[in-house]
Amino acid sequence: MNSITRHWAQRLRDSDKPAYLLIPDLLAEDLRSGRLSPGDRLPPLRELAAQLDLNYTTVARALSEARRRGQIEATPGRGSFVRGPAPTLPLRGGSAAEMTMNLPPEPNDPALLERLAEGWRAVMQPSRLYEQLRYQDFGGLHADRDAAARWLSPLMSLPVAPERVLVGPGIHSVLGAVMSMLARPGETLCVEALTYPGIKALANQLGIQLHALPLDDEGPSAEAFEEACKTVKPKAFYCNPTMLNPTTVTVSEARREALADVALRYSVPIIEDDAYAALPQRAPTSLARLAPELSYYVTGFAKCLGAGLRVAYVHAPTPQATQRLAGALRAMTVMASPLTVSLATRWIDDGTASAMVQAIRRESIARQALLDKHLHGWPVLTQPECFHAWLPLPETLSANEAAAFWRSRGVAAVAGAAFSTQAVPPKAVRLCLGGPLSLAQCEQSLRVVADTLAHPEQVHAAVM
Repeated sequence: MNSITRHWAQRLRDSDKPAYLLIPDLLAEDLRSGRLSPGDRLPPLRELAAQLDLNYTTVARALSEARRRGQIEATPGRGSFVRGPAPTLPLRGGSAAEMTMNLPPEPNDPALLERLAEGWRAVMQPSRLYEQLRYQDFGGLHADRDAAARWLSPLMSLPVAPERVLVGPGIHSVLGAVMSMLARPGETLCVEALTYPGIKALANQLGIQLHALPLDDEGPSAEAFEEACKTVKPKAFYCNPTMLNPTTVTVSEARREALADVALRYSVPIIEDDAYAALPQRAPTSLARLAPELSYYVTGFAKCLGAGLRVAYVHAPTPQATQRLAGALRAMTVMASPLTVSLATRWIDDGTASAMVQAIRRESIARQALLDKHLHGWPVLTQPECFHAWLPLPETLSANEAAAFWRSRGVAAVAGAAFSTQAVPPKAVRLCLGGPLSLAQCEQSLRVVADTLAHPEQVHAAVM
């Protein structure tokens, strides 16, 4: 018997609380105190029952309750591991953009390219150049916020007032400002068990703890979110609800309602990162519509037009929250570039932004057809209008080794550990089907992936 189970056995003897409920409480307590750490492996179930002098059924029920609360995860053949606060991701130095960033496809459409160029020429007129080089009102000029409101309204499924919208230099910067406003160092943010890696990097930089919520086919667990509200008392809930990066899961309407209900009952702010919202043919009901008084709705153009257009929009829940967020954004970013904001506004006004979204959607659908052609039969998760896919790997392949092998052959692949907020990352990779790759180059990349899955020994030979 180790020190943890001795401590548990003593507490169980001294308490009248049912053992199946007390054991999860003890797990949470020991994680907070440091007696347990994320990634620690629990003894096998029968061994744990013997050490605690409890019957097998009681301990099995306790561990089931702990899994429901998101405290542990069970990996077949490996055992149960403590989850706890999630690992964050340190920011890295370097000057080169990674080919593995999730970039939208670049449609080869001369007429569309000319529309884009026409907008750029209009913004760069000599008579407007000095105007674009000056400091501007923070949060965007009225014309910019008006255009933003018109862009946001169909995505949020509600009327949007320009006064409640702020313009920022990219979604990532906006998320950093919102997180810094809602949580202090050492406080907790609830996130999906697999999530946008930038949230891990921001949390590391801001000293914020991440609490992972288990995922299923409908999205993050509402039950685990409620349990977290009771136990770890998060300062906010972050969610990437539409075509989640990396798994492509879109949170179901019923799950959105359940998550919003929990947030409302516990007064937990929602950070809704809807980067991919413009791509589906039909926008799901936003969390901001379901919990308008708590939601910070964030979207931008990185995933539906181009990652280099660093323009994002955030709709805050109240006028007071808008003012507070304006202060946080100004402190962290000063302002978005007037040149790029003017370009985004023009493209919204003249319909170019919508035309670009439609072209990227068509390109994504064509690449999904290639994915189905070459990886048919493999358990790939994706969506029709999505330009990334989530590929669980067979036991014969390591996620890190497979991703490195594929990148060396021009395939934009990232191992599951980059996205994981759990102690044990999944054996899976995210494949990006977009970026500067032509349709033919995308197909060649998928041939490489299919060949590797059929002949995994080549990965082992390459890393020896």
